[in-house]
Amino acid sequence: MDLEIKKDLVSNWFKILQNAICHNINDIENSKAEFKSTSWKRSNRKDEGGGEYRILKNGKVFDKVGVNFSKVYGNFPKQLKKNIPGANKDPRFWASGISVVMHMKNPLIPAMHFNTRYICTKHDWFGGGIDVTPSKNDQNEKNEFHKILKMMCNRHNRKYYSKYKKWCDEYFYLPHRKEPRGIGGIFFDYKKDSFEKDFKFVRDVGVTFQLIFNKIIKKKIKKKWTTKDKELQYIKRGRYTEFNLLYDRGTKFGLQTRGNVEGILMSLPPLAKWK
Repeated sequence: MDLEIKKDLVSNWFKILQNAICHNINDIENSKAEFKSTSWKRSNRKDEGGGEYRILKNGKVFDKVGVNFSKVYGNFPKQLKKNIPGANKDPRFWASGISVVMHMKNPLIPAMHFNTRYICTKHDWFGGGIDVTPSKNDQNEKNEFHKILKMMCNRHNRKYYSKYKKWCDEYFYLPHRKEPRGIGGIFFDYKKDSFEKDFKFVRDVGVTFQLIFNKIIKKKIKKKWTTKDKELQYIKRGRYTEFNLLYDRGTKFGLQTRGNVEGILMSLPPLAKWK
């Protein structure tokens, strides 16, 4: 399949998924809180793509949720290209992706994160994942979450779940705290088996994320919480912030390729605390 067709198929899917997730969130929220949409360009001097991020704040269900779509291209800066497959000799790149971060009003509902991306240099590959960060332990929720992910992975390859779960556990870890960010999930990068199979898997990851967040929110949306629960959530959000600013490769990639700063940092919670 021609590479330009692949790019169109993938970026169109990410845009469709952005619309679907935002519509889904609006239905859940069912309040006066609305998404604020901001379109941006990577460069004002020449066409290097851009994107759109949508943020909803201060809702009844969501404290803050961001849904970001991007499609950018250009040249990698010198300090970055040596670490990117296929970019060392030719710095040109094309990248498209969608990322979603949910910070919830009810502290018994975990923060949830999802992203998928497609990057092209002299090589092309997919990356992404789903992970959940509760502030209060719920073993049943954890078991159900991982059960759904395993079933989804098994539809494509029975080796995926254990491989991508392990990668997620290792990736979403705060070494300076010696603790995981949350209860894990799946994480994958540099995925290049066959475009058709990989794209089918990436689409399933997006659809499964919708299934997961609807299931978790519906189950806990009416649960009563205390001030102590909220304080624990604020502390956990501090950990979340530390990870995203210190270690997250998506944050680093976006900033180093001159992406939109507000869109990149939409993952940060509206309020966090440190002891």
